[in-house]
Amino acid sequence: MANNRVPINYHTPPFPSLYEIFPTHGKDAYYLYYTEDIWRFTLWWTLIFYGASHLLVASWAVAMQCRNWKACLAVPLVYMILGGLEALLAGSIIGLVLGAVYEAGNFRMSTWIPFLWGGINVLVLILSSFPMQGGL
Repeated sequence: MANNRVPINYHTPPFPSLYEIFPTHGKDAYYLYYTEDIWRFTLWWTLIFYGASHLLVASWAVAMQCRNWKACLAVPLVYMILGGLEALLAGSIIGLVLGAVYEAGNFRMSTWIPFLWGGINVLVLILSSFPMQGGL
């Protein structure tokens, strides 16, 4: 078991809290210790990544359907609602699993890990949008 107990003066860092990976000014790293914090950070990063990708796709769809003004109003709204629901589901599942694993092993989690998993979630979404031919 790792010996990374929660520091006595620990408080949850503010949301992004991304620090320099290779510090030049001696700035301290930020860590998460509790499942709730890990879940919240993962959920927020997943919402940001999903929102950006769905907004990009919605703007492309609006550009292709610019003759129909009803589609120009409905498409971004539908994309953002669906993207938010997908992000809520994916971010919650990954965040809770990560939190359970890190807390069970008594590890500390860098604030970069939820950021990376938010990006991985969106890459899985993009990859799963393509039809897979051939299979096994």
